[in-house]
Amino acid sequence: MAEDTILSKDHWLSIGEIAGRSGVAASALRFYEEQGLIASRRTSGNQRQYQRSTLRRIAFIQAAQRVGLALAEIKSALDSLPDDRTPTRADWSKLSKSWRTRLDERIAELERLRDDLDGCIGCGCLSLQRCNLYNKADRLAERGPGARILNVGIPGEL
Repeated sequence: MAEDTILSKDHWLSIGEIAGRSGVAASALRFYEEQGLIASRRTSGNQRQYQRSTLRRIAFIQAAQRVGLALAEIKSALDSLPDDRTPTRADWSKLSKSWRTRLDERIAELERLRDDLDGCIGCGCLSLQRCNLYNKADRLAERGPGARILNVGIPGEL
């Protein structure tokens, strides 16, 4: 029984410990939990505790966000992982390979942005001489407010 208690203590981390180790604010961890990206259990004092393997999920969420994946995409991927064990290297590899096309598209999008940034920011302002080429008669205004050209690649945009 004492061995189980020791294992349990080592296996479960408080929200403060997870936040400190992952570098993610406790408020973000609660948000991730609300979104179904991570899970916790509650102690008798109603404090959140996370399995140590949650650190891997958080690192995966952070990496996916850095490359521009939406939380819905990340959740779908995490939902495909097994609940009964810590994800393996093969699990993570399978997920990352499934995103390769999406990442290649994102890279191409960023390269287009880099190459066109000095010509037009896609705002529809018509203040630059070249805007007439990109947005003649302010036709982008029909698509809503904001930088419509920059929204290429965002699901549901353009």
